[in-house]
Amino acid sequence: MYEPDHLSNTSIHRRDEFDEKLKELPTTEQQHTIKSITPEGDENDTESQIINKNGNNNTTTNGSEVHLRKSFSLWSVLGVGFGLTNSWFGISTSMVTGISSGGPMMVIYGIIIIALISICIGTSLGELSSAYPHAGGQFWWSLKLAPPKYKRLAAYMCGSFAYAGSVFTSASTTLSAATEVVGMYALTHEDFVPKRWHVFVCFEILHLFLMIFNCYGKSLPIISASSLYISLSSFLIITITVLACSRGQFNDAKFVFATFYNETGWKNSGIAFIVGLINPAWSFSCLDCATHMAFEVEKPERVIPIAILSTIAIGFITSFCYVISMFFSLRDLDSILKSTTGAPILDIYNQALGNKAGAIILGCMILFTSFGCVIACHTWQARLGWSFARDNGLPYSKLWAQVNPQVGVPLNAHLMSCAWISLIGILYLASSTAFNSLITGCIAFLLLSYIIPVSCLLLKKRQIRHGPFWLGKFGLFSNIVLLLWTVFAIVFFSFPAMMPVTKDNMNYVAVVIAGYTLYSVLYWNFKGYKEFHASEEEEEQQEYANDISTNGDGMGGASDSIGLSAMGIVSNEEEEDVSDRETEIYIMNGDKNIIHQNNI
Repeated sequence: MYEPDHLSNTSIHRRDEFDEKLKELPTTEQQHTIKSITPEGDENDTESQIINKNGNNNTTTNGSEVHLRKSFSLWSVLGVGFGLTNSWFGISTSMVTGISSGGPMMVIYGIIIIALISICIGTSLGELSSAYPHAGGQFWWSLKLAPPKYKRLAAYMCGSFAYAGSVFTSASTTLSAATEVVGMYALTHEDFVPKRWHVFVCFEILHLFLMIFNCYGKSLPIISASSLYISLSSFLIITITVLACSRGQFNDAKFVFATFYNETGWKNSGIAFIVGLINPAWSFSCLDCATHMAFEVEKPERVIPIAILSTIAIGFITSFCYVISMFFSLRDLDSILKSTTGAPILDIYNQALGNKAGAIILGCMILFTSFGCVIACHTWQARLGWSFARDNGLPYSKLWAQVNPQVGVPLNAHLMSCAWISLIGILYLASSTAFNSLITGCIAFLLLSYIIPVSCLLLKKRQIRHGPFWLGKFGLFSNIVLLLWTVFAIVFFSFPAMMPVTKDNMNYVAVVIAGYTLYSVLYWNFKGYKEFHASEEEEEQQEYANDISTNGDGMGGASDSIGLSAMGIVSNEEEEDVSDRETEIYIMNGDKNIIHQNNI
């Protein structure tokens, strides 16, 4: 059965009938079918042309097609999105940053501030994903929106930043889980003093274990949906348990909402507060995750914006209620600030329950939640890296652009990304505040990737043929907030977390950002501008679509001249957004099977 992976906005109302017609078509290797579908009451006839030819080696041994199936529902996509963002979990594991930069007051009000900013970020991403649903996400949007002269460069830089952000996200999330494991051991062994190499070894072991789950495609929808339920159930169990055990011994409201602790060494409390915002900012990052599942979900132009904003809503409700509960139950803040576990949340559990075994059990719930989060990170980065490699955005792109036919996932891109994560983990050996550097790298690279297509959208004065999700003036306001927040975050989050600064606690993220940007520019100048072919491929697709429209039956050999990579993309979309948009359908089978739907 042939199945379209994406329909443009002008064809939303014809999707159901088109899908039903496709289900009736046989799938034999020798078949060559041209069939017209005209939805009742539509003014335009729709000619659906399906080409299936022999002679292509991009198949499995039994001749079946290799593609990303549309096996993800809204809940599955939300599971991936929230499983990755997982705000309450992020607050728990990164509390070591926030609690010393302002205490309860900073964390609580920081969540509110970041949640409001995240709504603007989510709105901006939602509008673009509704207008241009694509697994490439922001780098595809840049290609569609940037001025023709700079569209390839904009798409390349955006994709490069986005991919770097995904890798740093996976590294920081895995590091937080490793810190939690070492912290649990330290909590139950009072003589044990955690060292950086302990966390590093645990990081590498966890990473090798968790990378396995993304090596097989069929289990991912189940894992992603399960991650959502595990996260929410863990949140409820932990919150209720801590509150129940602290009954009658709660802190007063002044301690929770009006107590500011500055243990950073910064004399300016405002700077300390801003530096502490890294904690909630990381907890609401990676909102573009759902956009990269566009080829694996029905009606992505509607589902993806819902998933993004639902992720923010669930994240705010869970994280806000969670931290308030924890800080009302906290007994001794000074002892937590002096703790050597490296995981303040475990000390809060221990104080609230008065039982280390109980604290470990609650800690295990966070750990299981972190596993789902890391797996979602890997799913996200693999799709992003694979999509970017399809356009030769990475060195040796042909290798990373393949989808393994046996497991149904971009396995090479996944393994390559995991290799980078292993290397990035070495940064933790260089600095005691390397965790801050990793999460700042995650935030900075992703924000840089977001502002490129958003800036191009603003240059067009938001005059595009948008999708069903479009918020008008609030969308414009959200775009501006995103641009201002990006500049603010990159500058202030690069400040050292502690003062005075030494080589061991220095925030090296500025060096990482500058170094990676320099690499991207050099790669583009020496190789990328010759090999990165997104724009040329789009032009070839346009020519091919025109040939089909003109020649009708004369389609033999047309696909061979295009030379598509791991995913066959056939588009009949006009260059300017103000023109009539055509349907784009994507299937993972190179130039073997091509589905083209042309609005006449």
